[in-house]
Amino acid sequence: MHILLTGGTGFIGSATLRVLQANGHSVLAAVRSEEAAHTVAQAGATPAIGDLTDASWLGALLNAADGAIHLATDNSGPAFDSAVLDAVIESFGGTGKPYVHTGGVWVWGSGTDLQESDEQDPPAITSWRAAVEDRILGADVRASLVAPSIVYGHGMGIPRVIVDAPRDEDGALHLVGDGTQHWTTVHVEDLAELYVLALEKSPAGETYIGASGVNPTVRELGEAVVGPDGRVVAESVEETRARLGEAFADALLVDQQASGGKAKERLGWNPHRPTILEELRAGYVA
Repeated sequence: MHILLTGGTGFIGSATLRVLQANGHSVLAAVRSEEAAHTVAQAGATPAIGDLTDASWLGALLNAADGAIHLATDNSGPAFDSAVLDAVIESFGGTGKPYVHTGGVWVWGSGTDLQESDEQDPPAITSWRAAVEDRILGADVRASLVAPSIVYGHGMGIPRVIVDAPRDEDGALHLVGDGTQHWTTVHVEDLAELYVLALEKSPAGETYIGASGVNPTVRELGEAVVGPDGRVVAESVEETRARLGEAFADALLVDQQASGGKAKERLGWNPHRPTILEELRAGYVA
């Protein structure tokens, strides 16, 4: 298929571009600059430079595509995604063309075995997502939603918050909060495979939590960074908020565990890359 990909220069998007090509798809990458166009062209995609909130420009790209994956982000949050969805619904409505939208696991709040059907309890930073996601999943589009958990790999992703955390004078690494909360995690290469599986196989209206099933505590992550001879130290909620910003800190303090069972059972997804603990213990570098 000829697939339109947004966010193709990003952490997840660049991995998804590789998987699309490995699966025999040609990729048209919507980008915002000449630099980004060069990057995706080097990766084998055809670049198209423009503004994703320009409905006529994006609509023309969608009309020429057999499917689309949306991974681009913008600081405006709901306004940006809503503009993209306007074009997707106009171009893909009633056509059966597959569209994969990006959500996030934080919307479910804390839980020991999160399922896609669970009631949501999002922290403030993701409270806008539900209205956007309900709109596309309820539209006359073969749309599915991938909700990534905390993504890692190649020395990148949110785990850098722990790797790069400050240390006390005696070398003790600061945790995010007291470190008892679990993070549900996924390797970026495994996640990219899930996006492409959703594109190729998912029926309309389905949501998939992108979680490998490995759910370490933040303390375990910190201990993996410092090694057996190192020390970690807890922070109060107030200290973590002051260091990372209240909205981001509150999301990182959510206690989540998930298996990704639905994607594994229904799409045949098989996450198998090294776990986040293995990568941290080996030295988390690009």
